[in-house]
Amino acid sequence: MSRTRFDGLPPGKIASHLGVMLLVSAVLGVVVSGLAIPFAGVLGFTARNVAESVDDLPQQLATEQLPQRTEIKDKGGRTIATLYDQNRVDVPLRQMSRTMVEAIVAIEDYRFYQHGALDVKGTVRALFTNQAAGGVAQGGSSITQQLVKLTLINQAKTDEERAAATDDTYGRKLKELRYAIALEKRHTKDWILERYLNTAYFGDGAYGVQAAAQHYFSVNAKDLDLRQAALLAGLVQSPEAYNPTKNAAQAMVRRNIVLGRMAQLSVVTDAEADAAKKRKLGLKVQEQPNGCVNSGAQFFCDYVVRWLKTDPALGETPAEREALIFNGGLTIKTTIDMRFQKAAQASVKSHVFKDDAAIGALALIEPGSGNVRALAQSRPMGKKKGQTFLNYAVPTKYGDAAGFQPGSTFKAFVLAAAIQKKIPLSQRFPAPNPGRFVESEFETCDGPYQSSGIWTPGNSTRSSASPNLYEGTQKSVNTFFVNLEKEVGICEPWKLAKRMGIRSLTKANIVPSFTLGVASVSPLEMAEAYSTFAARGLHCDARPVTQIEDVDGNILKKYEKACTQVLASPVANAVNDVLRGVIAPGGFGQALSPGQPAAGKTGTTNANNSVWFAGYTPNLAGASVVAGINKAGQPQSLDGKSVGGRTLYTSSGSTTAGPLWGDTFKAIAQYLDDEDFERPSSTDIAGVLTPIPDVAGRSYEDARSELAALGFTVARGSTVDSGYRAGLVAYSSPGAGADLGSGDTVTLFISDGSPKAAKKKKKRGGPPAGGATGGATDDATDDATDDD
Repeated sequence: MSRTRFDGLPPGKIASHLGVMLLVSAVLGVVVSGLAIPFAGVLGFTARNVAESVDDLPQQLATEQLPQRTEIKDKGGRTIATLYDQNRVDVPLRQMSRTMVEAIVAIEDYRFYQHGALDVKGTVRALFTNQAAGGVAQGGSSITQQLVKLTLINQAKTDEERAAATDDTYGRKLKELRYAIALEKRHTKDWILERYLNTAYFGDGAYGVQAAAQHYFSVNAKDLDLRQAALLAGLVQSPEAYNPTKNAAQAMVRRNIVLGRMAQLSVVTDAEADAAKKRKLGLKVQEQPNGCVNSGAQFFCDYVVRWLKTDPALGETPAEREALIFNGGLTIKTTIDMRFQKAAQASVKSHVFKDDAAIGALALIEPGSGNVRALAQSRPMGKKKGQTFLNYAVPTKYGDAAGFQPGSTFKAFVLAAAIQKKIPLSQRFPAPNPGRFVESEFETCDGPYQSSGIWTPGNSTRSSASPNLYEGTQKSVNTFFVNLEKEVGICEPWKLAKRMGIRSLTKANIVPSFTLGVASVSPLEMAEAYSTFAARGLHCDARPVTQIEDVDGNILKKYEKACTQVLASPVANAVNDVLRGVIAPGGFGQALSPGQPAAGKTGTTNANNSVWFAGYTPNLAGASVVAGINKAGQPQSLDGKSVGGRTLYTSSGSTTAGPLWGDTFKAIAQYLDDEDFERPSSTDIAGVLTPIPDVAGRSYEDARSELAALGFTVARGSTVDSGYRAGLVAYSSPGAGADLGSGDTVTLFISDGSPKAAKKKKKRGGPPAGGATGGATDDATDDATDDD
């Protein structure tokens, strides 16, 4: 038996040693939950004091899920971004190399599998050593106690909780011990060791052994060899002091200490330890990028995060949702196609430089699904000059940018509404330059426009005196479209634009100048709207995410496509045929043709503050914008500005914004199926459309049968609040009276039998987004919804 020696110690030290010995002797007599408690806090505490104070401590320690990194995947399953507060990937003990397990036990708690929550021998040894050193020279905590401390630190929500988890007091150690006892009662030694190795910090931003193995050696935890395992095991004592990327010499000394300890305990032979000591550290550092700023699709990544933060299914508050996204170890499967993204980004960057006094942005959406395929902009993400955190490609809700005036791209909504009203494509309207219009002669959703003013818009292009719908659109004749809008009214184009994805529109935008572009919008909104034409009138909400999986690979949520027929397919066919003329020979955008059937529309605003091109093939839609902004981010004219290496003395949708779209589509045409648009009926829509009957209050099967007999495709929608008996049809989308073509989709929403809830819903504005879109009922609900 070894003897404690006091030779040469000053009297104060000897007294202190004696006090500790008496203290330990007293406390070792106390048994709590079958284990000896070696702490009495301060001199003067009796064994009874300690027992009473320990009994007052919490009985259990809740072990929450450890923060783990989330991965965002592209449509092909490749990681495009990782998000985390702590870079950690949990792995089971069986996926950690046996050598790693042996190394950590040898250096941190070699009797781990022999003792309980407390290693009495180690604790007493540490007490004497620390007393002799006059401070903390040696730790006596078991792996279980260390796990308790790490857990309390990880789960601390406030600065006070974090301070309490790390303060150097016996009270804190007593609390840790109580929790350690509880852990040992509830869990196996293997569970505790696994949790410890997944929780521990290994320095350089790596939490847990899997992340550490990947970071330092570019291997998985199951493949760690002796040299690597010894290095990692040595790091947990002081991760930054022994950080091998910063303090290689100290790291090697510490690694060799671990190797020596393993040999001393006969975990490895002396020869194996000596051979490993002679080898270099063998680092192969692999950084784990964190956040969207390090992604190859920065602003798409940012859009995904902000889009998910609006989903109540992921948490009650945006803060809770963000915590899940950054710490939940999720796998987020998205719709981005990195081939498209790279092409879009290269095109935008080549035409608008990051330091220009302008912004270039482009969005791509797949018609018929709403899948967002790419988002690109000229300024990268960051705080430096020529960088920004504003996402100009998406709506304000998801990117903080205010959007840009869309110019003549809004003429397409007036065109579609006119065709829906069965105005022949051959009909002509006057195109005076300038025009003179009495504003009160324009119809709004609430009657004549309330103004006695005279509006005198001019034309920026030449045409015949009275173009038809083809010529007026191809040459984008302003006064022609004002006369067409006067014939159609402002209400229907406004409603149609909202249904097609321009959700920022309000009643304040129901003005005579609507057809020339009102209400600032984003490229994503314009791409979503124009994709509806490509999909023959089927509108699908923009969808960046298809599915989220939890840390165990279970599906947390699926995001199904949300599509509604908002425009009769024959009408959409006619719009497509007209808009093809913009890219066809003789059109403003003929130089942009990707070599496949394509259609589109240019847009230019007053003073050239922003210019647009919105275009599409049958299977991909995109919208690009180039807009002038000053240092404060406010709109300004592009005229006289250097953009993309050339000074713009004049700018237009076809020559300034169009090339962003054109170069992108030319690059990705090789990936798109060769498809063509369906030509419109020779009867110019008239007689082709069929009104939808009122099927509300009928059984789903009866309603489906009648609609199918009329040639419609019928889809079953969700259950909604309604006064009809549960299970009956609440309403259709589009609504009763709306005209559709053969094969178009009518969605039937089913009543849940809640009349009071239905009444409340009606007061707020009727069916949910994507609900009814036609007929008299729609007019009332749309007006109520958009009175903001």
